[in-house]
Amino acid sequence: MKDSCDGRQKIKIFSVTLNAGEEVFRVCKSDREWKKILTPEQYRVTREEGTERPFSAQCPVPAKGQAGVYQCVGCGTDLFRYESKFESGTGWPSFFQPVSELNVRLLKDMSGGMPRTEVRCARCDAHLGHVFDDGPAPSGKRFCINAVALKLFQPAKKVSLEKAVFAAGCFWGVESAFRELLGKGVISTRVGYSGGHVKNPDYEQVCSDKTGHAEAAEITFDPQKISYGELLAVFWSIHDPTTLNRQGPDVGSQYRSAIFFYDPEQEREAIASRRELEKTRKFSRPVTTEIAPIKEFYPAEEYHQQYFEKNHLTPSCHIPPKIK
Repeated sequence: MKDSCDGRQKIKIFSVTLNAGEEVFRVCKSDREWKKILTPEQYRVTREEGTERPFSAQCPVPAKGQAGVYQCVGCGTDLFRYESKFESGTGWPSFFQPVSELNVRLLKDMSGGMPRTEVRCARCDAHLGHVFDDGPAPSGKRFCINAVALKLFQPAKKVSLEKAVFAAGCFWGVESAFRELLGKGVISTRVGYSGGHVKNPDYEQVCSDKTGHAEAAEITFDPQKISYGELLAVFWSIHDPTTLNRQGPDVGSQYRSAIFFYDPEQEREAIASRRELEKTRKFSRPVTTEIAPIKEFYPAEEYHQQYFEKNHLTPSCHIPPKIK
């Protein structure tokens, strides 16, 4: 038996996209409103507790290699993962378990002359089908669901972001150069200190040239849009990598040229790019750029972040980057 629906009531359901529980309001509509958003067959099944004819409808399947979640056709609540779908031979889509017990309601059903367990959407109370105890492992359940009560949702693939850390003199200019790539694969930037032996150094300590840190810029980027190799190309183009512990008038180990790598692949690319630069004989002196594993990146004080932008200044301490 259906309960009265209160649209002010919140319930907890599980969201596949968030990979966590979330509180949502129940979805309550009048029959007239449901008929506007559902097809006649969807309305008959989900709102009038009907049953589609076996083999009359099929659930769409996700594209090869992609995940898929079957949602309630009425309110979009995540109900069943594609991975839990199996062929039962009954003529209706079958699943061995729901996304979460929070997302469905199980009710006793004495209609049809036999006791059954009805499955409903926990959020909008849509009739979905019935569940039986003749399913496969691991649950042993068979959620026998009407195909018209479901719609397929394919979550967008999560973007796997990466980080790169470069030191090339005054970090104001390094950051400014890479910020020209915002929207072209660079997601965010920040300046800080890396490569030293003092924990949580401040600007004055780093400037003393006694902490071992280099002024550096951390670049967060989307490798599907811009490669680490392209970032290396910008790095080499904005400074002179042959002046040891110095860039222009800035002198000290904190102004050294350095690449701090996060993994063996970044190390390999950095070494290869330095080798290629040396082959060009662009510089008459040897390249002194340090290539070392990242140990810690300590963000600099807030007033150093996006310094030129905040102070409406024209970047002046680096060679303009060569950006395609």
